[in-house]
Amino acid sequence: MESQKQNKLWGGRFTAPTDKLVEEFTASIGFDKRLYAEDIAGSIAHARMLSSQQIISQSDTDALIAALKQIKGEIEAGEFNFSIALEDIHMNIESRLGEIVGTEIAGRLHTGRSRNDQVALDLRLFLRRQLQQVNRLIVELIVVLVDKAEVNLKVIMPGFTHLQQAQPVLFSHHLLAYVEMLKRDYDRLSGCYDRLSLSPLGSGALAGSSFPLDRQMVAEELGFSGITANSLDAVSDRDGVAEALFAFSLLMVHLSRFCEELVLWSTVQFNFITLSDSFCTGSSIMPQKKNPDVPELIRGKSGRVLGSLVSLLVTLKSLPLAYNKDMQEDKEPLFDALDTVVGSLRIMAAMVKEMQVNVGTLAEQAGAGFSTATEIADYLVRKGLPFRSAHEIVGRVVSFCEQNNFIFTDLSIDQWHKFSDLFQEDLFVFLAPQDAVDAKNLFGATSHNRVFEQIGLVRQFVADKR
Repeated sequence: MESQKQNKLWGGRFTAPTDKLVEEFTASIGFDKRLYAEDIAGSIAHARMLSSQQIISQSDTDALIAALKQIKGEIEAGEFNFSIALEDIHMNIESRLGEIVGTEIAGRLHTGRSRNDQVALDLRLFLRRQLQQVNRLIVELIVVLVDKAEVNLKVIMPGFTHLQQAQPVLFSHHLLAYVEMLKRDYDRLSGCYDRLSLSPLGSGALAGSSFPLDRQMVAEELGFSGITANSLDAVSDRDGVAEALFAFSLLMVHLSRFCEELVLWSTVQFNFITLSDSFCTGSSIMPQKKNPDVPELIRGKSGRVLGSLVSLLVTLKSLPLAYNKDMQEDKEPLFDALDTVVGSLRIMAAMVKEMQVNVGTLAEQAGAGFSTATEIADYLVRKGLPFRSAHEIVGRVVSFCEQNNFIFTDLSIDQWHKFSDLFQEDLFVFLAPQDAVDAKNLFGATSHNRVFEQIGLVRQFVADKR
């Protein structure tokens, strides 16, 4: 029993070994081993600071740093033996450290430090690195979308509200709408990165430390811009994790919305696009089937990421200060959401890049469903009619056409005159989808000039972020 007790780095106060069920239930090493690089980087910076402050000797620091680098090499080579009995990544590394340099020197590394501020540091370091990776992938997807938009700059499609045909727009304009969403996602993650820029190390378990630690030195070595101001908050704060999960959730919602459209557009009924065979699968029973599994799965995985956000918020909502074991539940939802987002962004970019745009179908559908009705109403307004009156007149024209199976271009000028004497021959230049598109020439609208302008602005955004 004594040997079992001594295996625990906190075992001095305990007289009985930890029940094996407790070890299995409370251990986090199965997932928090992903933090090994951050944990080792934090320990190296902490060791250097302890030496600089003459809290431990330079020779001990040199031995600790060499051993920590050796441990990192062992982990990355797959030679490290992770132990559930040692609970987490911090204690696994410290235990191995003791095997290399001896328990006396290894024990000095934890001077002025708690696992509470250690894990808070690791999470911030990990998140900052991962947020940068996600943002790089967002930029890559933006590049694919803007490339596709530029190639298809002349392609007109029906715009929708309520999933009913509304007004014609450029296909490029539609793609750039998702670019705007992704730019906001990028900004949210950048803001989260900035708010994670304070180092919590030195906060101890909850009250700080009585040792003369140089917190700023550690912060600077690890790339932080400053240090946290309250030790209680620093060890119990998981706002950065929650904020990242919210940003991931909204990002996945945006991808899911696009994927819903890709699924619809690739059907026989729409036929707006054709997805590459490389990103589709078939049916085990129906030989003709080509299933859009990738966008469907991204759409489905969005719920998984949203669930991770809710899981963490529910965990945090009733926790008293400072650290509580409940907070161990922050990592699995974060890691799962992160992996889902990274995988979704990578495959989304590859899929959209290979996507074929069915120009003829889009052009044909752009003019269907009386999509230029608003342009005709605006025509009457320019002739002096109040918009509401113009709206009513065009509505009656639409009703007439539906009853007689006509479209606008089927009507003669005499038939238009039956609805209003304001209709003249110049009306006919407003009936084509192309005319309706080019009439929308405000900043942010769908005319060729404005969409071309937006493509340039997006390319500048990309250049600034690379």
